[in-house]
Order: sequence, then C-alpha cells, then structure tokens
Amino acid sequence: MLIAVPKETLADENRIALIPASVSALTKAGLEVMIESGAGAGAFIADHAYEEAGAKIAPNAEALYQAADIIFKVRPPTTEEVNGMKDGSTLICLMDAFFRLDLMGQLAAKRISGFGLEFVPRITRAQSMDVLSSMAAIAGYRSVIEAAGMLPKYFPMLMTSAGTITPAKVFVIGAGVAGLMAIATAKRLGAVVEAYDTRPAVKEQVESVGAKFIEFDLETADAEDAGGYAKAQSDEFYKKQQEQMKAKVTSVDVVITTAAIPGKQAPVLITDDMLQAMRPGSVIVDLAAERGGNTEGAVAGEVVEKHGVRIIGYTDYPSRSSVHASQLYSKNITTFLLNMVKEEQFAIDLEDEIVKGSLLTHDGQVVHEMIKPLMEQGA
Repeated sequence: MLIAVPKETLADENRIALIPASVSALTKAGLEVMIESGAGAGAFIADHAYEEAGAKIAPNAEALYQAADIIFKVRPPTTEEVNGMKDGSTLICLMDAFFRLDLMGQLAAKRISGFGLEFVPRITRAQSMDVLSSMAAIAGYRSVIEAAGMLPKYFPMLMTSAGTITPAKVFVIGAGVAGLMAIATAKRLGAVVEAYDTRPAVKEQVESVGAKFIEFDLETADAEDAGGYAKAQSDEFYKKQQEQMKAKVTSVDVVITTAAIPGKQAPVLITDDMLQAMRPGSVIVDLAAERGGNTEGAVAGEVVEKHGVRIIGYTDYPSRSSVHASQLYSKNITTFLLNMVKEEQFAIDLEDEIVKGSLLTHDGQVVHEMIKPLMEQGA
C-alpha cells in the first residue's frame, strides 16, 4: 500500500500532513510513502529529508495521485484533486464535512473512503489521534501573540523610573483547548486573565492555568454534549449572555473568543453595542471568524477596526507555526492510520469505534450518521 502526501493547495497553508520522522513508523508497518516534490517547503522540510527517511519523491501531484492507495492531506481537497485520485482509494484529512457536502458527494461518486479527522471520537484510545486538540492548542497560543503585538500597551506590569505600568487585562471566552492555551500564554506574558465558559465543569481547569473563572447568571445544565463540546443554546440564552458579558468586555484590554458549535455557524457573543463601549485601542481575537465569528463585524482572514477596536479574524494560526503544527499533525494522522494496519495489511474495520466515528464516505455512499441526513435533505 502506497501512502501519498501532496503539497497543500490552499493559499497560505504551510503545513504538511507527514514529516520525515513519521515515515519510518509507516515503512516499518509494511507501507510505502511518496511525497510530492516541494510539499514540505512551508514547514522548512526539504525533499532530501524525506528520501533519507525512506520515502520516494513524486515530481508532481498528478503522478502522486495516480499511484496513491492512501492519501494524507491537511485541508480538504479541491474538485481537481479529487478528480485526480484513483477510484477506491482512501483519503484522510480534515474534511470540514458539514460545510463541504459537495465534497462528500464527489468522494462517494469515486468510491473513495474518506476519513474526517475532526470526527475522531473523544475517547482515551484516540487521544494520540486528536488533531483538533493539537491545532487548537497552537491557535490559542498564537492568538495571544497576535493580540500582544497589536495591543498599544505592555502585557506585563512594569515598575520603572518613569512610573508603574499596570498589566493588561485579558478576557478569554471559551475554555476548551484553545482557550486554556490562550489563558496560559497570556499569564506567561504577565497579563491579568479572566475566563468564561458556559460549562461550569471547566472552572477547575481555568483556575489551574492561572485565570479567574467568571460566572454569569444563566442556566447551564444543558451546556455540554456527550463528547465534551459546548452545545448550541437558545436565542434567549445568548441574549441574556450578551447583556451580562457587556460589563466584562468593556473593562478589559484584550478579548479572545473561541466559542464554536460543531456543524453550525459560530454564535455572536460580542455585539456592535459592546464594541462601541470598549476602550479605544482594545483588541479582539476571534478564533471563530472562519464560521462567521463570535464578534459582530469580524471578517475571516482579516483585521478590521470598529469603534476604535481592532478585531483579528485570522484563520490560519496553525499554519503560522507550521513546523510544530506539521509535527503534531503528522503524529496524529500516522497513529490514526496505524490503528487500521494489522500484520502489514490495511483494513477498514467498521466495528472499531474510531474508524466508524470518522469514516464519512465508503463503498460509494456517504455513511456518517451526522452527514448522511444532511446529504439526503439536500438531494
């Protein structure tokens, strides 16, 4: 079986799905590896590093796809890429499936077994395959770095001969992996950090990384799903939340928002009315900008200014740390595949909870229990 790793085609995507250090684990399992020439350039990995690790180099994507049995990618493929894949091959990547139903149809039409790494179940056995957590940690870290660079103030308290500089105040909304890393990073830079989450159960985690946990007067008993993710709430809930949140966001220098609901547009938490009341020069980093944003007026991929507040809507944080992002992603995807390799043979075991939970298309059909109904609705 040949594993192929193409160059990512999305603009400004610098990650690669496999690094040289992971090649040996795959070859030891009886698999071959082929890398498209130049695919590792964005992560500062030269072709010869892959060759030294035991991989072959393909001159272009066309040659790669024609030979590939299994394809590793980071981002979802384009229609052109899917057309170049062999019928019946296997694709493993972040699929963005809820918002790419067209892609699901294309993969099914070519009888490609498509695995979406964002659907890997949150179970102990799958922790080393958890791409979402790996990338979210980088996003949380980078969000604070970007905020500190754009804030017209110091982050830490400083006592100087010219007077005392008070520390910046940071408010983090959402205490998942990204939020917790943002808290820890802001604390290391010397800020005073507070955090809020609809899930009361995360209070201890927030406090363990150095922030004060803020609680609002809201009913939160149904705020978390079985997988540990925040659940969508009613319009009335979000309205009350916004009312209570206004006093907090208008008293700080930096707000970092991380609230996302799987398969849905991000809830708006910071309204234009709040922006008008915030301190001039304040910064918001909206980590949900790719899905509409938690901030009214956020623009995916851009920095905009409203009422004197700069809103950072970058969507490529892991790509901005491409070396370590590729390292973590490579470990996750390699472990994921090797779970399906026994005695040097690759097999899709539908009785395996990890396999079943992440398999989106198979044998010419869209098979995932969450995606299949959406396809039927759109038919």
